[in-house]
Amino acid sequence: MVASRSARERKAAAQAGPLARVRIEVGAQEQFVYKISCTECRAKGDRAWSAYRPGEDNGFMAAMDRWTFHLSERHPGSDAPCLEFLAAAQQRLHERRSARPIPPAQD
Repeated sequence: MVASRSARERKAAAQAGPLARVRIEVGAQEQFVYKISCTECRAKGDRAWSAYRPGEDNGFMAAMDRWTFHLSERHPGSDAPCLEFLAAAQQRLHERRSARPIPPAQD
């Protein structure tokens, strides 16, 4: 059975912990787009910091990885179930960075 959008949203919110506000929207290619925002941190102006990145992968794993990094860097004493996957998120980030082509040096 496929989980509903609201069920996925509740599960993601439980994983993200009490500092997170989670919304799931349906993207242009009919995929789920996870938008996780921080209830304490602000980005530009009065907007909440968010794991959502326009034009990038915003699926569950990518958004949760960005959220996990935010929690570990900005809220080190926080308690959220997703923090147990911090090492795996760091490994995925390292693999993504290693797979990127190195731009040529500019003179």
